[in-house]
Amino acid sequence: MSNPLAYLHDQLEEWKRDGVYQRLRILQSASAAESRFDGKEVINLASNNYLGLTTHPKLREAAVEAVKRFGVGSGAVRTISGTMALHMQLEERIADFKNVEACVVFQSGFAANAGTVSALLGLEDHIISDELNHASIIDGARLSRAKIRVFPHKDAAAAGKILAELDGVSGKKLLISDGVFSMDGDIGPLPGLVEAAERHGAIMMVDDAHSSGVLGKAGRGTIDHFGLHGRVPVQVGTLSKAIGVLGGYVCGSRDLIEFLYHRARPFLFSTSHPPAVAAACLAAFDVLEQEPERIQNLWDNTKYFKQGLVAAGFDTGMSETPITPVIVGEAKTAHALSNGLFEEGVLALGIGFPTVAKGKARVRTIVTATHTREELDRALEAFRKVGRKLGIVV
Repeated sequence: MSNPLAYLHDQLEEWKRDGVYQRLRILQSASAAESRFDGKEVINLASNNYLGLTTHPKLREAAVEAVKRFGVGSGAVRTISGTMALHMQLEERIADFKNVEACVVFQSGFAANAGTVSALLGLEDHIISDELNHASIIDGARLSRAKIRVFPHKDAAAAGKILAELDGVSGKKLLISDGVFSMDGDIGPLPGLVEAAERHGAIMMVDDAHSSGVLGKAGRGTIDHFGLHGRVPVQVGTLSKAIGVLGGYVCGSRDLIEFLYHRARPFLFSTSHPPAVAAACLAAFDVLEQEPERIQNLWDNTKYFKQGLVAAGFDTGMSETPITPVIVGEAKTAHALSNGLFEEGVLALGIGFPTVAKGKARVRTIVTATHTREELDRALEAFRKVGRKLGIVV
């Protein structure tokens, strides 16, 4: 009998021949500055654990205590019997932190973006989106069935021109951008975008996943970084990167959050966060405000590592944040660099098409607040050694 999925095997074999097949690395320790993957101790430059909170004692204690008091799960979706006091406390804490009226927590950052965009818009509406926005925004836009217009990366003038063309056209308009772009590490031009949205009556939405805990006072994100409080009606963030735990959230007006309670499908049809997750997230926001030195350490390490890569001759592209890509061009080269680095004791993964454009493949690195200078020096030496071997640098 023929195998209707045989084409999958053929595709996998093609990726192996082309040198772009990726095997999952298995984490065998806590996610930390140095971690154990596949039986090997390596410097971890591949996690989103910006502030090192995955192992913070206050988060661990909060999680353990929550399990003891409330068990390991909520038992239902939020709209049935799965809304616990911890969930409401977390949402109130985030709303206060972000200086907005209300907040709703989702099971992931992906669900927060996709669920929000698809809930807010419909067939007669319009989405104006940066060409390098995250996949969750793209998928949410498609699910909404709204008309999608894409503007060149970080081109606020082009976004404004599209909005001007839609003046007088029926339907709602949503202008959406990442706050920090996940593959290049550059910061979105939010002041110009916000001005364009206000000028043309559009809803402004920002995905702050990679700036939460990184930019702004105590890590409040790009809205705080640019002083745009009260001017961005829909703010998305994550609980699984700098916060160190799991989930995503949407912040805005009370009406926005109540609407998402009723219409956001990931919220309606997914079991709520386990007590341990909610409690650990609550503790993380306390740490953000009580230990500002973590963010300073993150930026000090970022500057040091970025300067080291540039001095060695690597192309770090447009990076302005701890996300620092090493752009090499072809996906095969990126994966060869990643594999060579792993042999030298550094985990930094190769990324190619379709995650990034063809010819723009890279190894993406993210330093954390908890990396030591000795670890960063070892990582830089590994980059230099493998880069020279592959002919990427001289």
